[in-house]
Amino acid sequence: MLMIHYNNTFYPIDLLSKLIFRITGSPRMTFSVLFFSIILTATLKVERLLMDLTVIIPVLNEEKTLKEIISRVKATNLASEILVVDDGSTDGTKEILKGYASDPLVRVITSEKNEGKGAAVRKGIQHARCEYAIIQDADLEYDPNCYPKLIKPIEDGVADVVYGSRFLGGARRPILFWNMVANRLLTFLTNILYNNILSDMETGYKLFKVSMIRDIPLHAHSFDFEPEFTAKVLKRGFRLYEVPIEFTPRYYTEGKKIKARDGFIAVWTLIKYRFID
Repeated sequence: MLMIHYNNTFYPIDLLSKLIFRITGSPRMTFSVLFFSIILTATLKVERLLMDLTVIIPVLNEEKTLKEIISRVKATNLASEILVVDDGSTDGTKEILKGYASDPLVRVITSEKNEGKGAAVRKGIQHARCEYAIIQDADLEYDPNCYPKLIKPIEDGVADVVYGSRFLGGARRPILFWNMVANRLLTFLTNILYNNILSDMETGYKLFKVSMIRDIPLHAHSFDFEPEFTAKVLKRGFRLYEVPIEFTPRYYTEGKKIKARDGFIAVWTLIKYRFID
């Protein structure tokens, strides 16, 4: 049975057509009203999906993947703004970014020195022009085709912050066992300290309302951004939602930057922000 969806309610087209025909008495008018109702419903659905979204891309020496990730983000047709924050790259990244100077969708912020991923993301949050923002790594590990999954809980009104979890059954490249173990342990510690049941605290995919996060004092400079962000979101009682995503991790020989010591820093960060802000 064909249905029209409006205001979270489904209406059968055959019943609507009978009602409209009874009111108008004209088959042609009935068809016209139904046709435009379907078009309007589809338009409203697309407008809800196309939220005012900034995609924050922190980059450091990503000349091999930068063009591709920007292309993939554009292909989703979901970004109102692509904000690339170059964190002091020394390869060809800066030259590539100059090529987007006339691109109305891409905006670039540059740092003369490397301050760390956390600093780059914080800078992106402060400069984002849209109502919502999502963090997108430039290394192609996270697939922008997952954006609709992350958007839906906010669209449905059940979340303030959405995490894309790598451990909820989505397709993934099965490598780096000890990295997975470290992620699970850090998430377990997060759940103990903050009384939650997260599956992936360290995920890079975080979608949020910009104004809510700007009110949080964030201090991270490096990979401690993930635990600090999560700790402070949970302490404030924000509605956090997880959705499964596809994930294609890369080897260290392919440019992966996180190190073992970052795990110990994450532990300290989680414990510290349980008691201070």
